Amino acid sequence: MKNTGVATVAQLSEYTEIIDARTPSEYAEDHIPGAINLPVLDDEERARVGTLHKQVSAFEAKKAGAALVSRHIADHLERYFAAKPVGYKPLIYCWRGGNRSGAMAHVLQKIGFKAGQLDGGYKNYRRTVVAELDTLPARLGFRVICGPTGCGKSRLLQALQAKGAQVLDLEALAAHRGSLLGDLPNQPQPGQKWLESSIWWQLKQFDPARPVFVESESRKIGRLRVPDALLAAIRSGRSIWLEVAMEHRIKLLLEEYAHFLSSPETLLEQISLLSPLRGHETVERWNELIRQRRWAEFVQDMLENHYDPAYRKSLGKNYGERADNFEFTLSGTSPGDFDRLADAILEKIA
Repeated sequence: MKNTGVATVAQLSEYTEIIDARTPSEYAEDHIPGAINLPVLDDEERARVGTLHKQVSAFEAKKAGAALVSRHIADHLERYFAAKPVGYKPLIYCWRGGNRSGAMAHVLQKIGFKAGQLDGGYKNYRRTVVAELDTLPARLGFRVICGPTGCGKSRLLQALQAKGAQVLDLEALAAHRGSLLGDLPNQPQPGQKWLESSIWWQLKQFDPARPVFVESESRKIGRLRVPDALLAAIRSGRSIWLEVAMEHRIKLLLEEYAHFLSSPETLLEQISLLSPLRGHETVERWNELIRQRRWAEFVQDMLENHYDPAYRKSLGKNYGERADNFEFTLSGTSPGDFDRLADAILEKIA
């Protein structure tokens, strides 16, 4: 491929770096995983140029835009590109692979860098992600970690990954634990498009000849939706059922949701949302346990009267008993306990 040529999404790995030349807000909504944002127009400037295009003419908009783009490229040349070696090979994209990325690629090529431009820009990249999310999951063999709330499924995934297993941690990608109380402190969920980009990128890294471990999930994780083809592939995978004593589950949940212990007001507010489902009397009992800081009793009551009935119904429907399912027992809550469980699983399954 010549330096002046365009590249396809399939050629991303051929480049030293991927540069998103769009505005910060466009980049924040979604971008190619690993790409850095070096905008040639900021959000206000892009809106201003767009207004000129609509209200005056395309010619006046292009003149104003060219001046702004040139200033930003000059700034990036001084601040970012100055230290790059002669063999530097960046791939640049904007919304449709047009003026913004074209201007930056042209300047870098004239300097002598092996800059490329993504054919069709972000718009074409997004089409690729959507299309491949419909086909990639079916090529992989999923091993689904199943078990009620508090079984340490996420910790087990981390232990498996540390031992070299292929792991798709959807809750980590979605920044949510997948339940009513699943919001992570000081970590908002990403947008739906960014979740899909992250999943697509992860799936492409996996070796189809090796199993992929994933947690049993419902259709939604917080406010985000798991892609349909991925959910179908996960639900057709082989299940790994965890048995964990109630005392261990309580301990794990108190550790993972420790932020609520110091902010019971937030917990009380969230629990109130369950009144239509579980009844005022039950919710008021939970509220009183929270007010009295009787945390272990509260967790056990919530598990027995809310989470376990709901999860038995969901898991039984989507990950029910099959002859090829596996069963394992978690003997404790220490990192060593999860390491030993991961070893046992990998010895039997991988």
